[in-house]
Amino acid sequence: MNDGRRDAGRERAADPDNPGRRRRPDRVGDLLPEAARELGLEPQLRLARATATWDALVAERVPPAAGACRLTAVEADAVVVEADEPIVASELRMRATELLAAFAVAPGGARVRFLRLTVAGDPAPRGPGIPRV
Repeated sequence: MNDGRRDAGRERAADPDNPGRRRRPDRVGDLLPEAARELGLEPQLRLARATATWDALVAERVPPAAGACRLTAVEADAVVVEADEPIVASELRMRATELLAAFAVAPGGARVRFLRLTVAGDPAPRGPGIPRV
């Protein structure tokens, strides 16, 4: 039994360079940047990627701080990170140079000079920022 709808689907999925072969379907991850740009969501997508990158770096390099801090913003010269407790902020402060260097070269990261830390419930950032060496 030959259903015309099935044939139409096959024609759409055919590889234009080789009509006898089906082309690979597009991956969602490949479509997201263009869709985000068209919807005006590119800054949010960029922040989401940076957040995932930061979380992975913290989990790898400062395991005790994993899950107890979160990237809240990426500014022109700094990443802003909120820590749940002052001890977590201190640990991140001690590892700032290493974290910023890794963030600069990681996919989804950014090259910034400072790590600005806030502690949950404390509106003031801790210090002017920690420079990258």
